[in-house]
Amino acid sequence: MSRFQITRHLEFDAGHRIPNHFGQCRHLHGHRYQIQATIEGKTLNLSGESDEGMLMDFSQIKAIMQEYIIGPWDHCFFVCIHDHALVNFLKTIPNHKTVITQGIPTVENLAKSAFDILSPRIEEMYPGRIQLKQLRLYETPNCWADIYDI
Repeated sequence: MSRFQITRHLEFDAGHRIPNHFGQCRHLHGHRYQIQATIEGKTLNLSGESDEGMLMDFSQIKAIMQEYIIGPWDHCFFVCIHDHALVNFLKTIPNHKTVITQGIPTVENLAKSAFDILSPRIEEMYPGRIQLKQLRLYETPNCWADIYDI
């Protein structure tokens, strides 16, 4: 039986800073992030099912990504738990949408976080049939990080 890969692309806006960076990224700034989740598996071949012949309907991938990544991350500010000055400052802003990260919120670390959030959700929903194979997170149109299931 053939295995397929399909990819869903979504976007969100968020801010961050890289506190020890030598250049401009040490300052507070934001990005229009783009995220692509690629899943791999076998198509569903149950006759008469809505997604017969599909790996997964693209709307299902979108719903999972929306619930676990886009909703929590869109228009948030990522801050490393060890960036004490910024963590303390953001706490003074009522109802601020802050996402505290364990590591510096580089595109690599955010991609890993997104992968670690999405992968078990997809495996739970489709055990043994579908897995998250790759996640790509664009920080800018020309710069991105890829993380793979190996």
